[in-house]
Amino acid sequence: MSIIQILSREVLGPGEALHFSRSVLPRSRATRLHGHDFHEVFWIQHGRARHRINDRAQELEEGDIVFIRPRDVHALQGRGEETHMVNVILSDEVLAPLRARHAELAGRFFWSEADLPERHPRDIRQLTELSRTALMLETGARGVLQAEAFLLPLFAGLMPAAAAPEDAPDWLLRACAAAREPRVFREGAAGFVRVTGRAHAHVSRTARRFLGQSPSEYVNSVRMEHAARRLVGTEDSLAEIATDCGIPNLSHFHRLFRQHHGATPHAYRKQRQHRLVAPRPEPEDA
Repeated sequence: MSIIQILSREVLGPGEALHFSRSVLPRSRATRLHGHDFHEVFWIQHGRARHRINDRAQELEEGDIVFIRPRDVHALQGRGEETHMVNVILSDEVLAPLRARHAELAGRFFWSEADLPERHPRDIRQLTELSRTALMLETGARGVLQAEAFLLPLFAGLMPAAAAPEDAPDWLLRACAAAREPRVFREGAAGFVRVTGRAHAHVSRTARRFLGQSPSEYVNSVRMEHAARRLVGTEDSLAEIATDCGIPNLSHFHRLFRQHHGATPHAYRKQRQHRLVAPRPEPEDA
């Protein structure tokens, strides 16, 4: 099967560091694969898609974001209802300096050495925030500054919740990143282990070695970070937040939250929201 090769000079305009586009994916089976000499990141804004990538097939869901490298060869097909995709093409003028400045990006995102590109799910809140950022890219300038302003928060939000040694296995780092997603951490340790594709005992031993925590301890720390953000940023009830964390037992939720934050959920919310409404004044100069 012939492969279409797309070049960055055909896509990026003069002075542009990125190209932004939206599209509705055809439902007919893609017959032409394409490769390119640039990096791109795309996500499924609405619906589902089948991704033919490097002689494999992936089923993508709404909210999935994928980091495509120049060596990847792929094609996309809409599945079921109308499928909307958002795509951002990026120049090396942006990515090379970012990689040089941030050592923690090595082996991740556009620089992953895995057979398949990295894919990360986004929940509805994260997808909404991504859509706001995308709107700025769509309507604003498309220089290096705008590209970095888009990429750095995206990378930071997808990094593992806790640092791991550089020699930690890639599958563990990917599990740490996946554990930030509600559809994973709601399952607790079982969700963490599931995304590794490995035996529970092996995952537990490896997590303790490289993270200093069991899978359950790691996931609970992610859950409590999520709960803290919900407490401060929303008016949702404690029962709603606990259920969203995958801990419908309120007594257990209270106990875990206090262990991690040193305060009850109610006290934490009251204190933090008060600070947002009435921040402490700066001391006057003597």
